[in-house]
Amino acid sequence: MQLVFTKGADKNDRLDIHRDDGAVETIQCPKQRIIPHDMVHYAVEHTLVKRGFLGRVKDGERAMFTMLPEAESDAVERLVEVFQGDGWSGGGSAAADMIDLYRVTCDARGCPMLPVTAADIDAVRERIAELDTAWQGVPVGGVLTLAF
Repeated sequence: MQLVFTKGADKNDRLDIHRDDGAVETIQCPKQRIIPHDMVHYAVEHTLVKRGFLGRVKDGERAMFTMLPEAESDAVERLVEVFQGDGWSGGGSAAADMIDLYRVTCDARGCPMLPVTAADIDAVRERIAELDTAWQGVPVGGVLTLAF
């Protein structure tokens, strides 16, 4: 599956999901000052080899903002939210603090946590930094393509 992120000129970027069977689905990605939300999903799911939104899409589900609950993908979504929050605040939170916030977020939403370590947090953060550097270099109208 190919993820083709297009940098928009207005309030949205775009993600075109090119499935292996040739089908393409498009998602509008509201700009959020950091990399697009679904690019954070890529960093988490690809780095930790976990099945979240993108994994479910790759397995055949439609790319929709609302999906039926599923323990692992719900846990991935909570972790993506933690990384987004960290990015919005400058990306410097201690790994232990991020794990604590992840625990609180999962408890509040009634979903199990993934067994993440400080090394996992660092690895995802490194991947997000690489993606951010690449995304910042994309001009408006340009694309960043990721294989998933």
